[in-house]
Amino acid sequence: MCCVCVCVCVFGLFVSVLVSDYEYMQLIFTAKSSAILKSRYVFLKHKNALYANALLNCVFTSTNDVVYLGQLFINKVLWGEYNSTVGKYVGFTEKGRQIAEEVNKNPSFLKQEKKNLEKCKTHVPVAMEILSKAVEPSVRLRAFDATDSKHPRMLVCSVYNFYPKQINVRWLRNGKEVTSDVTSTEELPNGNWLYQMHSYLEMTPRAGEKIACMVEHASFQKPKLYEWGKRVTESVRYCCGDSRVLLGIVSWLPDFFAT
Repeated sequence: MCCVCVCVCVFGLFVSVLVSDYEYMQLIFTAKSSAILKSRYVFLKHKNALYANALLNCVFTSTNDVVYLGQLFINKVLWGEYNSTVGKYVGFTEKGRQIAEEVNKNPSFLKQEKKNLEKCKTHVPVAMEILSKAVEPSVRLRAFDATDSKHPRMLVCSVYNFYPKQINVRWLRNGKEVTSDVTSTEELPNGNWLYQMHSYLEMTPRAGEKIACMVEHASFQKPKLYEWGKRVTESVRYCCGDSRVLLGIVSWLPDFFAT
């Protein structure tokens, strides 16, 4: 017996369904655990196995600018989508257009999508509040022997696990900014919404000289100095990081579209 495996992916949460051999299957997805997709109809032929992926998003830049977008992929091909700015389903393949035409005739589907948009709007302020919270970085200073350089030593100021992305890292020598022999990476994503950045200073050590890395970030009330040769009190957390900014998001996602 041929089976079709259907996987609904909503904000990283997966629901898998196996359906048996029929000429056409009408599948109703009820994903109350992920609380995003209340119901969808997908029509699939029994020949060969198909993989269906439904991705639903609330896209927003402010509480007044919210778009609800639901997309249906079959075997990684976008068949169609519902966009709240359009107000109806639009198909992008032959089968997708057939499905969109049928679904647009059903007032209950369109009514449900309008409800989903309102639920998006309801939860956007919560998301905005969570995303506005800054996560303080941890900072580490290290020294290496420089290679292929006119200077014998290289200092590295590594800034880990900060949010938001915007940050300013500078070097100071005896209180004055150093602009030469300095290179820096861009803000590098950790993959958990946190970032890291590394700044390098090529130098020749001199007696009595004070070298410091100055970090400016939204999580600081004022810039912080990390002086080379003194103990850096910030703890260093590597790959895992501080995911406090994400905990709130994870906690309310399951009830995002709950009735």
